[in-house]
Amino acid sequence: MKIVILDGYTTDEGELSWGELEKLGELCYYERTPVDKVVERAKDAEILISNKIILSKEVLSQLGKLKYIGLLSTGFNVVDLAYAKQRGIPVCNIPNYSTKSVAQLTVALLLEIAMGVGKHSQSVHNGDWSACKDFCYRIQDITELDGKTIGLVGYGAIAQEVAKIAKALGMNVLAYRRTPCEDGIAKMVTLDELYGRSDVISMHCPMNGDSDKMIDELAISKMKDGVIILNTARGGVIDEVAIRRGLDSGKIAGYGADVLSSEPPTKDNALIGAPNCYITPHVAWASREARSRLMRIAVDNVRAFLNGNIKNCVY
Repeated sequence: MKIVILDGYTTDEGELSWGELEKLGELCYYERTPVDKVVERAKDAEILISNKIILSKEVLSQLGKLKYIGLLSTGFNVVDLAYAKQRGIPVCNIPNYSTKSVAQLTVALLLEIAMGVGKHSQSVHNGDWSACKDFCYRIQDITELDGKTIGLVGYGAIAQEVAKIAKALGMNVLAYRRTPCEDGIAKMVTLDELYGRSDVISMHCPMNGDSDKMIDELAISKMKDGVIILNTARGGVIDEVAIRRGLDSGKIAGYGADVLSSEPPTKDNALIGAPNCYITPHVAWASREARSRLMRIAVDNVRAFLNGNIKNCVY
């Protein structure tokens, strides 16, 4: 069985082994694949493994030997699912492998905005403390989170982990999801109520037609002055121009994101260089532990397919 990995580097980073996958077939590995090389490299693949390569109908229609698509991600919007289903090609993703890591980064962004750890540390290294007349100084307001309210938009596994950590910090937890659920941690509320009551709003919803740019000028106008907004979901759930305006005006006290509308971002992205804006390069999922877990599940998915027992198929 010919197995092709089109863009494996962000998953293994050259430090983790695909040895278990090699036991299941003839493996052809590429760190990265340019758009114009996808068909050429995948044309003989029976099993195709990919992360962010766009597998459109146009591409898939040229892969006559293809029997299985394995994604190195939870999201599956890069694949034309309707066409894959029509061809009888299962598309299998990797659910829940990075829940703890993404929740951890979400709270890390919040703590950085609230405490300014990075800013203060850099200031000390720049010599500001040595030159200070007093035993201490602040270069930004420091916010105590105890007693503050966090609102979680979407309440799946990651949001539920964030809720546990927020509760441990003494925060009140609100949540909105289309199908409410009570777990004794988050209070389910309407979206407008969440906007109006939250000191911190954290995005955890999937990217779809309903969530496209859902945090826009109108949504921001319903929020408290000085709100903190976090986004470790998808860049597209945020109107980045509206966020920039909110940061510039002070309506938004801080914005922390691990995702942007285009990745890598263009140089003219509205959030690049914005005040009180903290952006990490889509790394929430990328702890060594989470990547190791992802790879194990990816191999298990392929093994299950070969044994006639398909797992984690997304359609």
